[in-house]
Parts: sequence; C-alpha cells; structure tokens
Amino acid sequence: MKRKLGLLLISFLWIVQAKAAEFPFTVNDIRLEGLQRVEPGVVFRYFPVNVGDQLSQRQLSEATRELFASGYFDDVDILRDGDDVVLQLHERPSLALIRIDGNDFISEEDLRSGLKQSGVQEGDVFRRSAVDQIRLDLLRLYVSQGRYGADIQTEVEPLAGNRVALNVNITEGREATIQHINIVGNTVFDDEELKELFSLKLPNFWTFYTKSDRYSREKMSGDLERLRSYYMDRGYINFDIESAQVSITPDKRHVYITVNVTEGQQYSVSSVDVAGDLVVPREELESLYLLHPGDTFSRKAMTDTQEKLVRRLGDEGFMFANVSPVPELAEDGTLSVRYFVEPGKRTYVRRINIRGNTLTADEVLRREMEQMESGIATTDAIERSKERLERTGYFKSVNVETVPVPGTDDQVDLEYAVEEQQSGQFSASVGFSDSDGIIFQLGVQQDNFLGTGRKFGVNLSNSDTLTEYSFNYTNPYYTMNGVSRGFEAYYRERDYDEDDVSSYTTNEFGGGMNFGYPIDDYQRLSFGLGLDVTEINTYEDTADIIKDFIDEEGEDYFSYQMTFGWSDNRLNKGLFPTDGYSQRANIEIALPGSDLTYYRANYNVTWYNPIDDNEIWVSGLKGRIGYGDSWGDNRYPFYRNFYAGGLRSVRGYKNNSLGPREGCTTINGVTDCSDQDAFGGNLILTGSAELVFPMPFVGDKSAWRSLLFLDAGNVYSTDCQPGQQNCSNDLDLGDLRYSAGFGLSWLTPVGPLSIAIAMPLNEGEDDETESFQFALGQTF
Repeated sequence: MKRKLGLLLISFLWIVQAKAAEFPFTVNDIRLEGLQRVEPGVVFRYFPVNVGDQLSQRQLSEATRELFASGYFDDVDILRDGDDVVLQLHERPSLALIRIDGNDFISEEDLRSGLKQSGVQEGDVFRRSAVDQIRLDLLRLYVSQGRYGADIQTEVEPLAGNRVALNVNITEGREATIQHINIVGNTVFDDEELKELFSLKLPNFWTFYTKSDRYSREKMSGDLERLRSYYMDRGYINFDIESAQVSITPDKRHVYITVNVTEGQQYSVSSVDVAGDLVVPREELESLYLLHPGDTFSRKAMTDTQEKLVRRLGDEGFMFANVSPVPELAEDGTLSVRYFVEPGKRTYVRRINIRGNTLTADEVLRREMEQMESGIATTDAIERSKERLERTGYFKSVNVETVPVPGTDDQVDLEYAVEEQQSGQFSASVGFSDSDGIIFQLGVQQDNFLGTGRKFGVNLSNSDTLTEYSFNYTNPYYTMNGVSRGFEAYYRERDYDEDDVSSYTTNEFGGGMNFGYPIDDYQRLSFGLGLDVTEINTYEDTADIIKDFIDEEGEDYFSYQMTFGWSDNRLNKGLFPTDGYSQRANIEIALPGSDLTYYRANYNVTWYNPIDDNEIWVSGLKGRIGYGDSWGDNRYPFYRNFYAGGLRSVRGYKNNSLGPREGCTTINGVTDCSDQDAFGGNLILTGSAELVFPMPFVGDKSAWRSLLFLDAGNVYSTDCQPGQQNCSNDLDLGDLRYSAGFGLSWLTPVGPLSIAIAMPLNEGEDDETESFQFALGQTF
C-alpha cells in the first residue's frame, strides 16, 4: 500500500514539474542515491543519459528499462530536481552464502559447479527468479545419474547488510535400476549378442560393485554408439536407430529400455581407391589399406585406414593433411571407397616448449627430442620424442600438443607437458624384508641426479644377508651422440646361509668402468672392464662340495672381468609399461690371468600388449635364461651360481630355494646328507604370464599396478657332485615349478613397494613354499 502511495506521489510530482518545465530539457547533473555495493560506473554504463543531453520523456522511459534490465536493482525511482536528474536506486541483495545439505552421491564441488553454470555463485547479485531454475538444474543433474526420486528444496535466508543465504536441501533418493532391455527390429544378431555390447546391464551378482545396472544418460549414449558401430563394422552401412525409449515406473525405482533398430542391407567392398594430390607414392598409400575388394565393409577399418594415411602424410611433414573417405553404394549390395587427399602445405616447427619439468633440466629433455626446431614437422619424430621421454623413467606422464602458429599456415609450436615422478631416493632408514630380515640403510640412489639425467648412487647398508658399501655413477650422454660412460666401486660381505643358501660367506671388493653405444633409438651395445677380488669363508657345517672346491682352487680369487651387453627397449614407459617389449642379453667373462676363468651369460625378455583401447587391461609375458661355465682348467665358481624362488623369479617359493641342493656335510668325520640347503646351479630358466587389471577403489591408478600371474621356473646344474639332491646334469622341463597368485606394486613417496600372494601349484617334497612375499624398491 505504501509503495502504491509512493508511486502516486512520484507521478503527481512529475505532473506538477512537467507543468513548470516541459520535456525535453537539458540535463545539468545526474545524482545517485541508495548505492551500497554497486559502483557508480556500473550505473552510468546502463543509464544511457549524460550531462548536457536533451532528455525527452521517451528517452527517460527507455533509460529506466535499461537500468532494470541490468539485474542489479529491485526498484528504480527517477526524480527531477530542476534540471538535475536524481536516481533513487534499491539494490538487489547479494548472495553471500550457499549451503548445500543432503548430498552424498554427487560431490558438493560438482553441485557448486552446476550452480555456477546456472549463473549462481557466492558473491553475485541474487535474483529470485533464479531459484526455480536452480532447482530444475540440480534435479536434471540427478536425473542424468538415474536418481529419478531426487527432491530439491531451496530456502532464501535474509542476512544483514542487504545480503541473503541460499539453503539447498537435497533428498537424493535411490538410483533407478534397469529391469529390462529390449531390442526391437534385429534379425541378423540375436538379443543376447547385442546386449553384451551394452555397458548398462540387468542386475546380477557383480552389479553391486560395478553399478552397471544403474541407468545414466551418458552410458546410454555410449551404448547406442557401440551398437551402431557393431553393425557398421559388419557391413550394415544403412543401419539406423529409430528410437531409444526409457520408461520409468511410478515409484521411480526401475527403468525399462526399448531400442528400435533398422538393420538394412549388408554391403561388401567392390573397390578401394585414393585420389587427390598424392605427395606420397600411390603404392605406399595403397599398402596402408585395411579394406580390400571382396571384404565385408567395416567403418572401423575405413576410419583406421584414414588415420594411417593422415599419419603417413604427417611423416612427410604435411601435419594438416586432410583425407576424406567417401563410400559409394551400388544396387548390387557392394560399395566402393575412395580416399580424397588434400595434403596442404608442408609444416615446420617454429618452437618446442616444455612445461612441468621443475626439477629436470631443459637440456635433459631436449636431447631426447627426435623432432628439431626449424625442421620439417613429422608425426613419427614427434611421437618418438614423446616415447623417448617416457622411457627415461623420470616422468609420470608425458603429453604433446601441436599448436598452429597464429598468422601462418605452415608453422606449428610443439607443447610437451611432463609430470615428474620420484626417480630415486635419499634415505636413512631401518626396514625389513621377508628375505633379508632387518635392513639398516643409508644412501643416495638417483636415476636423475639433481635433474641432470645422470645416475648416481652411494649406498651403505647392512642386513642379515648383505653388508655393502658401494658407489656408482653413469652419464648417459658422455658424448652428444648418446655414448654413456659409468664407474662403480664396491665392497660386499654376503652371508649366503642367512639368504637360505649354503653355509658360507663371501667378502668381495672391486670396481670397473663401462661404456654404452646407441645402435638406434631402441638398441644399445655396452662394454665394461673391471677387477674383482672374492674371499670365501667357511664354517664347520659348510657342505663338502664347497670345501672340496676350496681345497682345489683356494679361498681367494682375483679376476679381470670383461662384460658385453645388448639391449633392445621398445616399452612405452620406464615404470609400469603397458605396450611394447624389451630384451636384454649380456655376458660376463673372467679373462686369462684371473685365478678362475669362466663366463656367465643372461638373456631377459619382457613383452606387454594392451587388451583395451585405454590400456587399463594389459597382458604380459616375461622370460629369463642364464648359463655359466668355466672355460679353462679350473671349475666353475659355485658362488656365481644362479638362484630361483622368491619375489624376483618364481613367486610362492621361498627366496633362492629352488634347484639343486648343497649335498652332504662332514663334521668331525661324521657325514650327514640330510637337511640340505639350496646351492643354486649354472643354468636358470624362468618365465611368467601376467594379466594387469585396474586397481579398484583407487582414484589415481597411475601409481598402482595390480595383476594376476602364473610363474614357472627352476635352476639346474650340468656338473652335479656326489650327494647333491635335485641335481641330474640334464635340463628336464618336467622339473619346472609353477605358481599362481596376485601381485601389487605401489609407487610410494620413498620408492616402489611390491607385494605378492602366491600359491605353488606343483611343489616337490623338498621345496620350501611361502605364500606372502614383499619388497621395497622393486616393481613387477
């Protein structure tokens, strides 16, 4: 009532003033009254009247509407005081606080993001008209997640200082479960085959974990696209989804899905051709075809061929090449495919930018680059550069983006974004391992020392099995073309009895220098020279074959050692690879002039193959074979034997426990051939098959690797001594030991932690088994 009286009074004043001074009039001044938070500049921006303007009544009405349209004011009163215009403004309240209560399924961060997209966030001017829109938008968000029973209640709470708080109370309700999926119109493929394509499933034993029986619009869209692709990859190019109906029961707890399809005719390929500006020989392009005359048409094969052609053109520097496949249908149920090629201009790299390397020096990354600045941009070189960075092991992730240079059509910038990860450690610790017992350790081991890309290590450690003082250093780029040089020096005391091996200890000290030579991007040759001094210490209960060896060869051995190696690493990552293979062969030779002359050769191979496109499910194979023997008049040194069993070889069997036993022990003239310890052998054969799967209940899966494995392996001797058990001088694959189980690796802040839970499958009578094994500093 008061507001109406005020309006009448204002109208009366305008009428009176209009009699005294008719419109138009010249504005002498504009005064603002009632402002609290809104800046005067905002008012003048929306009020299109300036001092000195000739103001008419029509212009004044339009100016008033614009002020209202700005959304900042609840009420605007315009008065005239002589030739002055007075704006009496009543600001809308500000939204000081948004309280959200009752949400569990959707995080508060996501809800606030949804409100922000609706134009509602703390600090903004509050519009009451937006309240209903807020409710509808949040309901829509819950409905998209299959929660049709959700309810949103909003309350506006006045606060001091012309402010308000918005209280949003949410009742999320239950997710609607899918009760029926019906596909109508299919005759070529049955319902069950097509339903297997869907990520949406009917309730079953696993859906309590997978939640795949919960309807969501995004999943439905993906399932329909998979259904379309399934038909089109099998020749049904005219396949169409006529409708996809989703029905909800009255209680909003169940969903019924009906998909109506038209399959159409199946087509085969009559011809494949390429046309346009062929900057690459036609024969090379034709060799990339995945579709050939007589094949059943496949959209995937057609698009994959398109990508191969684009990549091939990119390898020639045509980064913006366009290849358009055009299928032409014939009435006889065949079609021809023609690829039209538009290469565009050859592209050059203006600049390579690297981001994210806060520790690693720029030159360490740039020396891995196959693609050069100012050179022709090629897809192959850009991707190889990315792979080389990933293989260093310094980075958790590497991404590359090609950015066109503004104002040009033949230049790009390359943006490499890296995320660094722990590539070593400085530690002073007390730890424990199931194979080594209590471990005291102090040292530095860095594969990327101070960000230089060089490997550096100083280690002082003491455990039940090993006391070690060692130093190592490797410069992988001793020369600019990738020749590496390294040094090492060590002193070790090993107690083999504590490591579940025969009763003796060794004292070793020595050192050496090595070089590595790159053959190509993946292969390297290595060469090393070193000196080693080994002293054997025995006990009263040391096995007779060790005492016989010492009687024959002595207990101190000086040797000149030469090593040769070859490696071929095509894995896509340094840690937790998902694709590619790696193989490594090396031979260690004790040269003439040494107290013992022998050789020891190893070959290791690792292979990974992704099962899905996201490389979350991965299959893997690993294998190792090693052999050693003497090549002079002396015997092969037993302390250079191979050992198997434990986390590093055949999981589920006790560390170093497989293979030949040490034989009899004679104490005070009494010979005892029972309770023999593992002795190792000069021949080892191990292998493993693995299935890597995503770690459940973990957000960042890049730091975890979980897998199922099947291990096989054993150690053999070709020079068995009298009294030894499990020793036959022959390689009998029937003696291989098998185990299966679950493995887990985690990249902790102090290094990788690996755990295995394994079950031996064919343990022998004398085998020592161990179901749970772990180690810090090792990954699977």
